[in-house]
Amino acid sequence: MLSHKEWAVQARADQPVTTEIDYLGVVLDVLALRRSVLDDALRQFATRAQALAQIAKLLVEALRAGHKVLVAGNGGSAAEAQHFAAELVGRFKRERLPYAVLSLTTDTSILTAVANDYGYAEVFARQVRGFGLPGDLLLLYSTSGESENLVQAALEAQRCLMGVVALTGDRSSRLEQIADVTLRVPVVDAAVAQELHMMATHILCDITETELAKWQAPALGEDRFRLEQEGI
Repeated sequence: MLSHKEWAVQARADQPVTTEIDYLGVVLDVLALRRSVLDDALRQFATRAQALAQIAKLLVEALRAGHKVLVAGNGGSAAEAQHFAAELVGRFKRERLPYAVLSLTTDTSILTAVANDYGYAEVFARQVRGFGLPGDLLLLYSTSGESENLVQAALEAQRCLMGVVALTGDRSSRLEQIADVTLRVPVVDAAVAQELHMMATHILCDITETELAKWQAPALGEDRFRLEQEGI
């Protein structure tokens, strides 16, 4: 019986000799291809800016009126939902008050309990039913626009008299039919769609901070004056 050392030597001897991969060349080729794809996608994206502007308007109006924004997605889109919430509860570029934005993808106890008891299609709808109020906004990320749990969340949001907006890939979908506004990024490739969704996230966060800062600045001044008067 071969020892571990003897087995390792034998295994290496049995391996075929392969040509070393030019990793730098591969990376440069991929970057050139991605640049070409993104250049074309961004040119088309500019023709769809109206949808993104409408979403920004609804987002700012909801937060300014004291409502909250619920966000959801699956997989990479779940990560983007959390990214969006993190930028607005924390900060994007400006020091300001936190905004009421909640990602529905983060509480594993809720997600697994609802999936176990009601089915995975209900993991977001159940939370929308629990957290959503009239005037709130539901933002959904989906490269396909066909995820059943997001469709059910959108339908539940409508029943709660919430607004619904969606960011999807470039195909018609059930989510688009339900949402008040849908931004269809001009690609069907999921990876590129997610990259454009991240760009849309940053644009929305930048607009939100800029617009709400105009409204919050006087309020911050009043709070500071009150605290100084109270000796806090």
